[in-house]
Amino acid sequence: MDLHSKFPGIADLKRQARRKIPYFVWEYLDSGTGTEATLSRNRKALDRLGFLPSILHGPIDCDTSVRFLGQEFPLPFGIAPIGMCGLTWPDAERLLAKAAAKEGLPYTLSTVASQSPEDLAPDLGNNAWFQLYPPKDPEIRQDMLGRAKSAGFSTLVLTVDVPVASRRERQTRSGLTNPPKLTPRLLAQIARRPQWALGMARHGMPRMRTLDKYIDGDSALPSTAHVGYLLRTSPDMDYVRWLRDAWDGPFIIKGVMRAEDAERLQQVGVDAIWISNHGGRQFDGAPASIEVLPAIRTATDLPLIFDGGIEGGLDILRAKALGADFVMLGRAFLYGLAALGADGPAHVADILRQDLKANMGQLGAEKLDQLPGVNTLIDAASQHVY
Repeated sequence: MDLHSKFPGIADLKRQARRKIPYFVWEYLDSGTGTEATLSRNRKALDRLGFLPSILHGPIDCDTSVRFLGQEFPLPFGIAPIGMCGLTWPDAERLLAKAAAKEGLPYTLSTVASQSPEDLAPDLGNNAWFQLYPPKDPEIRQDMLGRAKSAGFSTLVLTVDVPVASRRERQTRSGLTNPPKLTPRLLAQIARRPQWALGMARHGMPRMRTLDKYIDGDSALPSTAHVGYLLRTSPDMDYVRWLRDAWDGPFIIKGVMRAEDAERLQQVGVDAIWISNHGGRQFDGAPASIEVLPAIRTATDLPLIFDGGIEGGLDILRAKALGADFVMLGRAFLYGLAALGADGPAHVADILRQDLKANMGQLGAEKLDQLPGVNTLIDAASQHVY
């Protein structure tokens, strides 16, 4: 089957994914926090940005490759970390890692993934990144870094925007807890999704395998929190300096939204900054990620990674035009996985590849560094400002 004929866009995969996974899983994957205003802002802010098309260039052969952190990548994006991916689809982390390796893209494993660094070691490519939720205990911290390095992870990503558990009201209403408890309500939802259920029967209900080694017994936690909160701390600049000294390889800080923080991090010696509001899942009063990108670009000459609301190649070009060096997507790849199984992640990458080329052609840009300036569309129905 030609997947592009049935699923030509990320939105098509999203609709199919919702049909194939239980309701409580969908609510975990697709939700934000609060009233989901930040989740909505991410999308609306991207939609306000446009380009003036450019004409009469003759045939254009668009090159989607990019140089980032000293490496050449065939596409300007990679796979972002999402905790408990295995809840969305059985064996999710391995399938995502294998797809990324085949495409030559970065894959980021979360500390709270359902598979450990050791589980994925045989399937990692040359661009495996490990996302760290900061352990408080120095011995656990050092051990976790050693495990990631030994498994083949070359880049460390410290997430700094999760000091406490968010409320995730929509997730709570669905009946999902951490760890998942199979109540009659959830079992009824699972029964309506037999393919998902059979996969889980083969692989087992997911748990945070990286943390198994460090957790002894249970403790009372909010329903949207998880055992990782028993280990982690809220880091400061001294913590960042410690990690910079301890990690031999590229070191990225994820969750930056202020220009002044970018300046401080550059002085500490991090290798890149990841602009993110955590997909609207942590704090509902944040601006859209794309809205803070220009100021951060002005404040630092460090490489910038961007995420937040990306749904296609045009969104990637919008971020690139405003100063991002690289883009990461999380939900889109899980929509593909839930919709199409093992074939899904590669199809997501191809959708984005084809969309990048189509839009670059409209802009007369053969290379990503030839993009014109981005403009603000103030009224999609009538007036535009250029």
